[in-house]
Amino acid sequence: MGALVGVGAVTAAYATLVERTAFRVRHETLRVLPPGSATLRVLHLADQHLAPWQHGKVAWLRSLAALEPDLVISTGDALGHRDAVPTLADSLEPLRGIPGVFVHGSNDLFGPVLKNPLKYFLGPSSKRAAHREPDLDTAALEAVYADLGWLDLNDRARALELAGTRLELFGTHDAHHGWDRVDAMRDALGVLREQADWSAGTRGPVAIGVTHAPYRRILDALVDEGADVVFAGHTHGGQVRIPGGHALVANCDVPLDQASGLSTWRHGAAEAALQVSQGIGTSIYAPFRLGTPPEAVLVSLEARRIG
Repeated sequence: MGALVGVGAVTAAYATLVERTAFRVRHETLRVLPPGSATLRVLHLADQHLAPWQHGKVAWLRSLAALEPDLVISTGDALGHRDAVPTLADSLEPLRGIPGVFVHGSNDLFGPVLKNPLKYFLGPSSKRAAHREPDLDTAALEAVYADLGWLDLNDRARALELAGTRLELFGTHDAHHGWDRVDAMRDALGVLREQADWSAGTRGPVAIGVTHAPYRRILDALVDEGADVVFAGHTHGGQVRIPGGHALVANCDVPLDQASGLSTWRHGAAEAALQVSQGIGTSIYAPFRLGTPPEAVLVSLEARRIG
């Protein structure tokens, strides 16, 4: 019994004091661009859950500008405290001048509350959450993104040209609480495809879907609309894994073996690359990670090989 208690104490200390701050950059490569296209480096940020006192996390986030991304995609849950907006602005300042897009997660509207982590084994938390009024300054958060020049993809679609490649970017608000409006996204994408004024000689377009929580119905909708690659977060990779195993929970209905990392999502005859980040932070009331180190992801979009 003493040995078991000792192992448990060491594991808890590691999950709380070591792995939770063992920030890393995961590198992935996807060949989805038209032949002859220049490589595009996409920095995927997810689930920072920032609090004002997390200076080490802020310093690491600021260092990501050294990766020289061509595009930043933020998939939500950037805030982890009601006073964190200035902290987030500081963490993102080195990325100023780099094009970006964002969607929200529920933690961009609601501050964290104390929960029993074991309840996540009962199913997605949105099904058990009591009604609450938003208590975070989401407008101030959006002002930070707007100041950086980043584009809002919450049930919207936008067009970008980067390094001679046309990008169609479309996404949804957080599906975890049913805030997504897929029909609105489809309408916006239809208008974009009718009216986008592409420059002569650009390649593409390449379609990129963005969402916070990778629910199956959202992934199906993004793939149906022609997404070549989908970016999502939310799962924290399970936050706790048995070493060498898959996530135990995902807090949504994505298959557990696709709760983090790069995989393929198929719906009907269509398919897309699915990139799910383990995220960067945790709730301030559940400050631990085990088997799922915090990560940003640098995805190199490269040209398809002819033939």
